[in-house]
Amino acid sequence: MAPAALTQVLRPLQNLFNSHHLPNLLVGLEMADDCAVYQLNAEQAIISTTDFFTPIVDDPYDYGAIAAANAMSDVYAMGGEVLFALNIGAFPGSMEPAIITEILRGGAEKVIEAGGVIAGGHTITDNEPKYGLAVTGLVHPERIFTKGRARPGDLLILTKPLGIGTITTALKQDKVAPSHLAAAVDCMKRLNRAAMQALQMVGEVKAVTDITGFGLLGHALEMVKASGCKFLFEFKQIPLLEGVPLYAAEYIFPGGSWNNRRYAEKEVTFVPELTEEQQMLLWDAQTSGGLLAALPPQRLTDFQQACAKSERNQPFWVVGQVVSGDGIEVLS
Repeated sequence: MAPAALTQVLRPLQNLFNSHHLPNLLVGLEMADDCAVYQLNAEQAIISTTDFFTPIVDDPYDYGAIAAANAMSDVYAMGGEVLFALNIGAFPGSMEPAIITEILRGGAEKVIEAGGVIAGGHTITDNEPKYGLAVTGLVHPERIFTKGRARPGDLLILTKPLGIGTITTALKQDKVAPSHLAAAVDCMKRLNRAAMQALQMVGEVKAVTDITGFGLLGHALEMVKASGCKFLFEFKQIPLLEGVPLYAAEYIFPGGSWNNRRYAEKEVTFVPELTEEQQMLLWDAQTSGGLLAALPPQRLTDFQQACAKSERNQPFWVVGQVVSGDGIEVLS
């Protein structure tokens, strides 16, 4: 759903289940975050989330793997590890069973990569394919990441480049270069697990989210409001997938990007040097995007070392900083 519509739908429900009635519900509807978190005991809290969507690529295996990585990303955004997942599927009755098998295989192998298992699921018949997961994870109650608790002086760290929405929209318009699409698919299939583990390893990190449908600026605004501070981004430091500026110059953006901009543009200021298409890339609706974290500057070297030691040499970019104030400002 578009952010404005979702906010309207959820507002009347936010106080139905709150911490006053359920003290073990550490994260629920009363605060906008990536997952629900329920404390079991002094050392364990359950993380629960779900996500599914229609195909954004043509290959069924890649579609399943991307959908699974995207669903599990919310667990990593909360600082946890995946325990198990349940398939959520809606497929046309006319779809070849072998295609459905490939979708499910892509999701299953990505869950295995995360160290979890597929423990069941539910499917229905629908005219348009849909696939995703309901994911259960585990985290120590004192090591939960939330969207709040960013503090002035923190550095803003991003762990994947932007431009997924533009690339997948170019695919729908038959305008994407094969190499650009391949790089985007690899990016979407990459788990945020190593990035989360590096953040947990260095400690002192409390404010994290993942960049998905609301784009970098939409999700950053959620962190800003939860933390009571202001984010400064430097556009030249923000990584973009190869080919993205070419498609942006043709104004190839998904509808979700325009929805994101309309909903929150009054809370973001841009320096005049940035073109409209450059601004739009920061609203670009991502699928299985990276983590955005507020990192104390004294922990930057430790984080860099932890990323270098991780599997596949986890990349990251310093894209801005946290300051006093409110809203977001984007510099050139």
